Amino acid sequence: MSKNPSVHEKFGEQIPFCEPYWYQGGASPYYHEGHKKFRATLRKFVEEELRPNVDKWIKEGYPKNLHERAAELGINGVMYPKKYGGHQPDDYDPFYEIILYDELGRIGGGFVMGQIFINGIGLPPVVNAGSEAMKKKVLPDVLGGRKACALAITEPTAGSDVANIRATAVRQGDHYVVNGIKKWITGGAMSDYLTTAVRTGGPGLGGISLLLIETNLPGVNIRKMPTAFDTAHNTTFITLEDVKVPVENLIGEENKGFKLIMSNFNHERFMFAAEAIRKARLCYEEAIKYALQRRTFGKKLVEHQIIRIKLAEMARQIESLQDNLERIAFQFKHAPWDQKEFGAQCALLKVNSSRILEFCAREAAQIFGGNSIVKEGKGKIVERIYREVRYYAIPGGSEEILLDLAIRQAASVGLGSKL
Repeated sequence: MSKNPSVHEKFGEQIPFCEPYWYQGGASPYYHEGHKKFRATLRKFVEEELRPNVDKWIKEGYPKNLHERAAELGINGVMYPKKYGGHQPDDYDPFYEIILYDELGRIGGGFVMGQIFINGIGLPPVVNAGSEAMKKKVLPDVLGGRKACALAITEPTAGSDVANIRATAVRQGDHYVVNGIKKWITGGAMSDYLTTAVRTGGPGLGGISLLLIETNLPGVNIRKMPTAFDTAHNTTFITLEDVKVPVENLIGEENKGFKLIMSNFNHERFMFAAEAIRKARLCYEEAIKYALQRRTFGKKLVEHQIIRIKLAEMARQIESLQDNLERIAFQFKHAPWDQKEFGAQCALLKVNSSRILEFCAREAAQIFGGNSIVKEGKGKIVERIYREVRYYAIPGGSEEILLDLAIRQAASVGLGSKL
């Protein structure tokens, strides 16, 4: 290894662009020995314990106790303080999270271990604004893999338009009585807690609060929704009928939940991008390996210039996304997740990630040809990822909403007033 500490030893696949540049001996100012150890633990877990079972778990759902195994390895709660049962290393920074979702993305679709991602969007409001009693009750079990937490914001009539949610929470003594519907809630069927947006006040963003709702309470009904993509996890439809939630389950202050939700989105969009980049890279890896073997018209596919151009365009966009992702991570390393000025950057990052994933999935499918339209054989990973593209383009803020958000923020600065 080079004496320069920023130059890294080689790890994983060494065909160029199949792994991030620092896996292939590239120099980086961001990654250190702690990151490398964490990466090695994840790679071993994914290769030995997850990937061999993906096809089975897509049909049956993956076993919940895998999260306890992940906790044993220090994976499940790497972002959270040890005093609450997390596994945050002393040298923790957001690059650990990039490694987490990047390596889990190597599973090859199907959302095995998807609850780690869902916990990552359901727990931050509890960590940032929940009472000490709430943290001590919820975090150790979730971070230990024994329980799970989902984020329940979206409704049939309010997706990205969070300010218009209709689920109500009416205070009656020491309880709130909650009524409403939540839709497209990923992880609902596996979760024991729902970080739930409810209307406790008047119309608009000023009347929204966050409540932690335990899924075993009477009146909570959860059903799995079929989706366009195969999944070992679950997307759910939740009805809340006269659910009595203790007042102490309020997260933060009453009628001030909208700000908590918005600040949580920056982190969520960063997570989406960290996961999407590996799936895009996996499309490239599967495609170039196939092109090196498959022969058409007397040549290997990779000997056809048009195929090389497709691969080059995939690699170009993936590497630009890697740089974009790491630049945002570096900003977050030195400032809070919820800083308003990062909103536009995270919005553009997520759009970049979903569009680059869509491009790579399409081009990989073209290279695989007929093998990319069946759920078996050499092209099954590309086929599976192709059907997952919309999951990255819509949840967490649709591309159109996020592009508009970025420029509205920019224009507001230029105008000196909110647009």
